[in-house]
Amino acid sequence: MLKTYSPDHIRNVAIVGHGGAGKTMLVEHMLYTAGATDRLGTVEGGTTQSDYDPLEVRRKISLGASILPIEWHDHKINLIDVPGFPDFIGELHSVARVVESMVFVCEAKKDLDVGFDLAWEVAEQYGLARCIFINKLERDNADYEGLIETLHERYGRKIVNVQIPIGHQAAFSGVLDLLSMKVYKGHDRGLEIDDIPAGYAEQAAERRDKMMDAAAEGDDELAMKYLEGESLTSEEIEHGLLVGTETGKVVPVLLGSAHTGIGVATLLDRIIGELPSPKDMPKEHDGKPLQPDPDGPLAAFVFKSTADPYVGKINFVRVFSGQLKVDQVVKNSTSGTDERLHNLYFSHGKGQESATVVPPGDICAVAKLQHTGTGETLTTAKDNVALEPIKFPEPIYAVAIRPVSKTDEDKLGPSLQRLLEEDPTLRYERDPQLHQEILRGMGDIHLDTVIDKLKTRFGVGVTVEDAKVPYRETIRGSAKAQGRHKRQTGGKGQFGDCWIEMGPLGRGEGFTFDNKVVGGAIPKNFIPAIEKGIRETLDKGVMAGYPVVDVKVTVYDGSYHDVDSSEAAFKIAGSLAFKNAAAAAGTSILEPILEVHVDVPDECVGDVVGDLNGRRGRLNGMEPISAGKTEIHAQVPQATMMRYALDLRSITKGRGRFRQVFSHYEELPHPEAQSLVEAYEKARKEHEDDH
Repeated sequence: MLKTYSPDHIRNVAIVGHGGAGKTMLVEHMLYTAGATDRLGTVEGGTTQSDYDPLEVRRKISLGASILPIEWHDHKINLIDVPGFPDFIGELHSVARVVESMVFVCEAKKDLDVGFDLAWEVAEQYGLARCIFINKLERDNADYEGLIETLHERYGRKIVNVQIPIGHQAAFSGVLDLLSMKVYKGHDRGLEIDDIPAGYAEQAAERRDKMMDAAAEGDDELAMKYLEGESLTSEEIEHGLLVGTETGKVVPVLLGSAHTGIGVATLLDRIIGELPSPKDMPKEHDGKPLQPDPDGPLAAFVFKSTADPYVGKINFVRVFSGQLKVDQVVKNSTSGTDERLHNLYFSHGKGQESATVVPPGDICAVAKLQHTGTGETLTTAKDNVALEPIKFPEPIYAVAIRPVSKTDEDKLGPSLQRLLEEDPTLRYERDPQLHQEILRGMGDIHLDTVIDKLKTRFGVGVTVEDAKVPYRETIRGSAKAQGRHKRQTGGKGQFGDCWIEMGPLGRGEGFTFDNKVVGGAIPKNFIPAIEKGIRETLDKGVMAGYPVVDVKVTVYDGSYHDVDSSEAAFKIAGSLAFKNAAAAAGTSILEPILEVHVDVPDECVGDVVGDLNGRRGRLNGMEPISAGKTEIHAQVPQATMMRYALDLRSITKGRGRFRQVFSHYEELPHPEAQSLVEAYEKARKEHEDDH
């Protein structure tokens, strides 16, 4: 049973890094070392505490952030295991809003992976404290010195070694901690503490002096003492490192092995000793610090929601100020609705522990809230605090889905709604003109996972197909044409006759219809039927089956029959007139053009620009955005960008990112337009043959 901790004895820590760096196994060893679990699970066996979802077990990767609290030396550490693949960057943004620090897990190799870079940028964006845990030092190809060199080259003096590895690769057996000047061997609950072995004393003294330099820079009083030639005590060094880490001047580097558990206990010590608490780094609201005061205004922020088909919606909440209590009535400041907190608990991965009170600075879960979702604030009517919602990246990849059966069709909407509540980076829309259900997300792995969830969690089967491009048709010039419909079948016949004038409008102006019939050539009650016939033809297209846009139509003459004329006859006449006028005016196909901004490492600029040119893109400029990175601006046809998320990942080895917005429509080149017309005619002929 977890006891209640004050804000200064709580640490909210995200465990981040690239997929496969060993985050989940590190968390597993941290839980076991702290006594939060009696056994060590494995990723391969699907038995870890944080990867408990059946899809995570099957895929052997983390798909969602897991909250796992532990107690260590009279502190509570809320560990949050964050997925490392870029497709799940939304989880990284969610978690960054509610933690004070991130532990970056990276392999002992010279190059840093893209997941590390992504997490670092998010940490910078949210002003979080950071430390690095170098993992897999026991590997045959481990390159500790190469990685340290890369970190110093990239981030300079803020990278501070606080440990030295004992042994190399297969001989790696422990860590020499520069704060205690002791060697920690063994792992988990069998930790052995030894003195510094022969051959390491000189290196340890040199590295400790550098660590002391960094600690002194973090605190003015310590700096004065150090400049006067006095050495700092271990407690002073730890305090200086804490202050430096809070301000971003220091990033401590720790070492170990998530596979064997070496270095885990010292990592836990450093988390409570050198990473900030909620009291050390209060979040800001309206330009002022929101102090974690139990008697302060209630401000509880929902940073994540999950959709369970049996339990319902579960909201994960960080209490910034005030406190939450069971059966308390709170106000959702976003929606203005009241909620009663019937179920409060602390999450332990897939497990849970009931809570009666959640203090400021802590993280909990709330089940079965009716009107509350991710990014919303729980407060009281008196306090009425509204925290800023999370800004999630926009989706960059799309597929179309089709229900397998009528039963699946009936369940698809409600099931997707549950997943949309759970995942703010997911979008769903139905395009009535393209007759497709479109899913948009952050990449192919992301959407594959969503489709898997539909099947395994909600029992909804769907097939996947390429999303279509929303082409449009338009006219090139002006023309006049007649539409005449006459049919005599015995008895009352059908007669409708109209003359229209057609002309182009400016791009994006849509469609206008005007009536200039005079002298009663067509009775007024038949004019709406003519417009309806024209609008239906607009929607169906006249060239390749795409909607016609940017057209002005004026009906100016015609004739009618007292007996045989009807709304239906004039509707057909209007359609015929439109088709005839369009043929005379000349038609073309328009394609959507996107405004695209691509952020890439400088060494990839040439390859990315060449690729955009190959997509019929027009380069609008480039500008440096940070050291070693350039932003490329271009306008690119949407048709060539459908798989760009995957292609850019391949070109830049995952380091490129892009965002896109619709810009305008412009005429499709003739070869591409002709291909669309031929495909449309072929499909139409096959449909006629089938019927």
